[in-house]
Amino acid sequence: MGSIFLFLFSFLLLSFVLAGDTLVQLDYASYKGTDRGNGISDWLGMRYAAPPTGKLRFSAPEDPPRSHSVQNADKHGLICLGTGAPPDSKTQSEDCLFIDVYAPTSATPNSKLPVYFFIQGGGFNTNSNPNLNGTGLIHASGGNIIVANFNYRVGPYGFLASKEVEAGGSLNNGLKDQIKALQWVQKYISKFGGDPKHVVIGGDSAGAASVTYLQTAYGGRNDHLFIGSAAESQSFATELTVSASQYMYDNLVIRTSCANASDTLRCLRSVKASDLQAVNFNLPFPGGADPPLYMYQPTIDNDLIRDLPYNAYAQGKFIKIPTIFGDDTNGGATFAPPNTSTLAESNQFMKDQFPALTLADLAKIDQLYPLTNDRFPNSGPYYRQLSNVYGDMRYTCPGLYISKAYTKAGYKSYNYRYNVLDPHDVAVGLGVPHTVEINAIWAQSYDFAGPGAPASYNTTNKGIIPVIQGYWTSFIRTLDPNVHRFPGTPVWEEWTLKDDEWRRLKFQTNETAMEDVAPTQKSHCQWLQSIGPSVNQ
Repeated sequence: MGSIFLFLFSFLLLSFVLAGDTLVQLDYASYKGTDRGNGISDWLGMRYAAPPTGKLRFSAPEDPPRSHSVQNADKHGLICLGTGAPPDSKTQSEDCLFIDVYAPTSATPNSKLPVYFFIQGGGFNTNSNPNLNGTGLIHASGGNIIVANFNYRVGPYGFLASKEVEAGGSLNNGLKDQIKALQWVQKYISKFGGDPKHVVIGGDSAGAASVTYLQTAYGGRNDHLFIGSAAESQSFATELTVSASQYMYDNLVIRTSCANASDTLRCLRSVKASDLQAVNFNLPFPGGADPPLYMYQPTIDNDLIRDLPYNAYAQGKFIKIPTIFGDDTNGGATFAPPNTSTLAESNQFMKDQFPALTLADLAKIDQLYPLTNDRFPNSGPYYRQLSNVYGDMRYTCPGLYISKAYTKAGYKSYNYRYNVLDPHDVAVGLGVPHTVEINAIWAQSYDFAGPGAPASYNTTNKGIIPVIQGYWTSFIRTLDPNVHRFPGTPVWEEWTLKDDEWRRLKFQTNETAMEDVAPTQKSHCQWLQSIGPSVNQ
């Protein structure tokens, strides 16, 4: 009977292969993908790690379970539970460690195509860009790349830190999920036609911050998981030590009625996910008055993360690879409270996000960033001033600093400012907001950005799509954005070490060109970069 069963199982697998060549046999499971009939096939919702539930809550990711049946990889897996998500969410789950792969249908295990590994954002508190479709990028590359994206743990599930978690669990599990997914790519991506020796990582916002953490992980140790990076709106937030993060754990223990347990970590692991979600909300940082936008963050654990990002880059403790970094003109506009009416309210918001800011720091910020003349509907007079401060401090200035660090190390780095003006966003005061470029990079065709994009990306601004996709896919393929750039677009110059030449590419519809960083922004960034380590960035 055993031999008959093996024969029938082998015949079934062969039948799937002959039916469409979308069956991929891994050593722990077999996944049946979907040929979309447009030259692209995809495999959705594949497990890259074991469900991080029960005793694996607050633990490092483990290998996925074995399955002897063929799995239909035709639906996205549920995304990871985020801070503030309802306890009865139908779209989020603690069992969420899934990966999607998009590939040219014609690809074979011998194709060895470059791989773009994308890390979604969400402030390390949510999965905010899940399930992005790689079809448009693959088409823009001429069918010469493979795209992978995935979920990783966030909020307390991914970044709870304390002496108890350090002793009985694992720290920075959201980042360890990312590394686990990269290891999965190394082991299996050739089955889909990808080249494990040519993986380029990318991400937006917290995903771009993740790029910086992966580059500086373990003191800059190169485990050869990737050979380049293309980050959108990188972010340096407040980063705490394990001891400074203890208050988060203690409060969660109290809110879950685990305070009297002899083993509080074991008690937390026994709490149902729905009950944990009911008390999963942010608290003020010590020294802040109100909760920050994002409380749970990667933690200095003296292992995976050994120092603050500014220090790691200053000391050259990062993986040496070609890079892209950049930001949007108004990166802080989405986050600054529109009703900010006074300088005191502006200062308080900054103090809530960066509690280590001193009174002298705030006075200097007020001097560098005076009240603007910009006024927008339903907003206070200090809305744009605060937007400018926060956008520079958290997003733009760190990106410029990293480009300089890579150039100093002798590696190519390309920097950009995204300035594609959508009439609606401009009118309401958002300007060119945080990560809006993701709509053009991931557009499904040169004529259609998609229903979630600003309206103008499907009309007056659709011309930016082939421009940015050309640079991005060229970098993924060759580690140089210029080799396969869209015809007629300018050469994207490398960052240089000359202090009088801070030059980046400005993306703007019909006006994409190299530009000098404005002297005012340059001087602001030089000062903000100088205080970065003292405010735990």
